[in-house]
Amino acid sequence: MTRLVEPPRLVLPTVEVGTSYLVGEQADCRCEGRPTDWLDAASVGFAGFVAARREVQPRWGVPSTLFWYVSGEYCLGALVVRHELTAELAEAGGRIGYHVVSPWRGQGHATRMLTAGLTECRRLGLERVLLTCEADNERSRRAILSNGGVPDGRRRGEDRFWIELDSDAAA
Repeated sequence: MTRLVEPPRLVLPTVEVGTSYLVGEQADCRCEGRPTDWLDAASVGFAGFVAARREVQPRWGVPSTLFWYVSGEYCLGALVVRHELTAELAEAGGRIGYHVVSPWRGQGHATRMLTAGLTECRRLGLERVLLTCEADNERSRRAILSNGGVPDGRRRGEDRFWIELDSDAAA
């Protein structure tokens, strides 16, 4: 396993982690049986791919900001903050989505990445954040609970959690 020299941090997408991002996302897609064709454009013009993702964009029908969790030249994962909730996202999906690339899983990165994502939510002025995870995703559940998630049942096969954001904690 590669040893990280710098503490990981949440940043807007950056070209500095291009190789790591592409390798990690392609490997995850193949392992999970998902298509990789969405990475074709990124492989050809990574700078343009990154530039298109650095701005607030509509995703899932709401303005969303994408962040990457990086350490030096490595992209360890990604996190998206949805600025609003649609009726569908209020059922399943929530305000924040995140994933850790497979070689970096099981090391506490999801918990720390989510902590940083909650800081971004505070900056947006959010006071309460809904998170969901698949019922069998124990690692995600632990990350959410470690960040103060309060269980709120299950809908559409996803467990729901609310996190109250202390505005005084924004820094």
